[in-house]
Amino acid sequence: MKKLFFLVFVILCSCQSNKKENPELNLPEDPYFTKIKANDVKLGEPVFGDWLYSHPEKGQSFEQFINTKHVVPTKEENIIYLQPIGKFDSQQVKQIELVRQYLEVFFQLKTKVFKEASNDIIPKNVRRKGDLGQEQFLAGYILDSVLKKEKHEKGIALMAITEMDLYPKPEWNYVFGLASYRDKIAVSSIHRLYDKTLEGADFSLCLERLLKICSHEIGHMFGLHHCIEADCVMNGTNSLSETDEHSLRLCSVCQRKLNSGFKYDNEKRLKELEQYFKENNLAEGLALMKKDIDKIKKK
Repeated sequence: MKKLFFLVFVILCSCQSNKKENPELNLPEDPYFTKIKANDVKLGEPVFGDWLYSHPEKGQSFEQFINTKHVVPTKEENIIYLQPIGKFDSQQVKQIELVRQYLEVFFQLKTKVFKEASNDIIPKNVRRKGDLGQEQFLAGYILDSVLKKEKHEKGIALMAITEMDLYPKPEWNYVFGLASYRDKIAVSSIHRLYDKTLEGADFSLCLERLLKICSHEIGHMFGLHHCIEADCVMNGTNSLSETDEHSLRLCSVCQRKLNSGFKYDNEKRLKELEQYFKENNLAEGLALMKKDIDKIKKK
């Protein structure tokens, strides 16, 4: 009987301990997340070719996120950095600046762009010719031998953007990007995100793809897993066409995860995103933000 009492006592103490360690779980959900949840679009059953068809993931609840160690901004680490690598034309430079502006709004963190680095930093032994004769860089080399050595004051995340095509290992044709979430570094290529020129509709399409890819990868650095419940920028994708199908928007649960450590003003972020999409003629993103704004206005 004494042993049973002791066991119950230990369990109760353990539960109380968990509550103290995770006070966020005991707080009532912010009405903001409750309201915008109505705009979450549930994912359908995956079909052949979809990410979830070949990667049956379990997902990540808000509780699991809170109980898992993840990166949050501090006074010492609160700046996102972008590192351009290559020789960019004026339109590509404009894209990178627009990505910087977007990430600053999306994560509500200061975002800076390093001075452009030359392709010469990539040695010949990690370059190759691709299937169409294009030059490709080994993505892992950029992570391990370039980005890990970068010194960035108050940096919390670092993403390289290159205009050259990337490959992850010899047996793969290409990869859009690669990341080391433990080291909070990633690289993404702009090479396959548009056809021939960055003009008109192609400029907008390329920009939208870059915004999705960069916010998705940096979201992982902050502890967000792939979202399997709703149409969300944190959905896993197998292809560029699947990336195009998924939303720029973070679903209500993923927004709540991010906000739990960042503690930014949700309505301020939402209105700034609306303004960004409006200024850059991104109709889909603008419509999504307007829908969320309409929801939070209702009492």
